[in-house]
Amino acid sequence: MNKVTKADRIKRMQVPQVDSQLAGRVPAGQVVTERFPILHEGEVPEYDMSKWTLRVFGEVAEEREFSYEDLLALPQTEVVCDIHCVTRWTKLDTVWEGVRFRDFLSLLNIEPQGKYVMLHADNDYETNVPLEDLMGDQILLAIKYDGKPLTKKHGWPLRLLVPHLYFWKSAKWVQGIEFMKEDKEGFWERNGFHNTADAFEEQRFSGEPLPIPEDEWVHKDYD
Repeated sequence: MNKVTKADRIKRMQVPQVDSQLAGRVPAGQVVTERFPILHEGEVPEYDMSKWTLRVFGEVAEEREFSYEDLLALPQTEVVCDIHCVTRWTKLDTVWEGVRFRDFLSLLNIEPQGKYVMLHADNDYETNVPLEDLMGDQILLAIKYDGKPLTKKHGWPLRLLVPHLYFWKSAKWVQGIEFMKEDKEGFWERNGFHNTADAFEEQRFSGEPLPIPEDEWVHKDYD
């Protein structure tokens, strides 16, 4: 029997309608919600913060590790943005705080060929993002959400925020940033999801035209 993947389940769902008043702000096929649905693979991890580090490696002149205190000591930036999940929900005007990714890069010596980034997270999760997609004003190594430290279910102590891409690219529980010469697929990208994931281009899946699904997220846990 063939295994039914998450991508397969989403593809079979029905088409939600976008409020015409939000056209241009909400990508096609999304449903706006006040909830913050909780979706991830595996269990929510527990950490001993005296041992926790963020490792930076790959195409860098020198591999480095940052403690949580190191990140807190860096200049913090607040970002207000809309976020969009491939499972069809959109949440408007979310407020995040953390280290702007391009500011973080100024602390590193990235080799010129390191044009691709793999985010390594707990539960053996990883997702790939071109470096150029991480250079915008709204891209954060996020530490806070809505004025408070991230909750464990939403990625504490550290997650990536890339709001113009579907939210699986905004990896929770980030522990490693790898700079690469060539692009390489991450977890969901290897399992039927689009490599780029531009929400406004509806880049949900790879390899075939998109059947637009409905909102399976309504049955998930949420804050």
